[in-house]
Amino acid sequence: GSLGKVGPVLMKLCLAGMVGIFLVPRMRSRHVTAATPPLGCIEDGATDPSLFVQTNVELGDKKMTFMKAASKAVAESLGKPESYVAVSVQDGQDIIWGGSDAPCALCKVISLGSINKENNGALTKAISALLADFDVPANRIYVNFFDLERQNVGYNGATFAG
Repeated sequence: GSLGKVGPVLMKLCLAGMVGIFLVPRMRSRHVTAATPPLGCIEDGATDPSLFVQTNVELGDKKMTFMKAASKAVAESLGKPESYVAVSVQDGQDIIWGGSDAPCALCKVISLGSINKENNGALTKAISALLADFDVPANRIYVNFFDLERQNVGYNGATFAG
């Protein structure tokens, strides 16, 4: 699992950072944004924005339809062009929630900006509605949001900071 790649100490820092993202806002200019999790906590392959979905449900031949609808939801909710959006779905995963293997999903959204209460709520609602089509109840879905700084995202041979 990911402990082998990240290491137990860094995993504890990552988990603390993920909890801290909701509890310890960082001041930027005059508005509050989410804190950035510690280095090494975010998987490779992030773009602006990216949605990662893991679920224990098999999406079958509706997987691509789900992914395209999720891509549109990300673009609409975050106010970004869909041409910037990347979506990765891992279905049929071994996931339990509260000791049960009933349908559930773990989602992660990574973006350069546009992470705020209104947008996060809109996207959580949209993703929950899409997953409901696969009998995943809204109370068994986590969506975690990460607001990255431009120098921490690489694309096309450089970072977005230049």
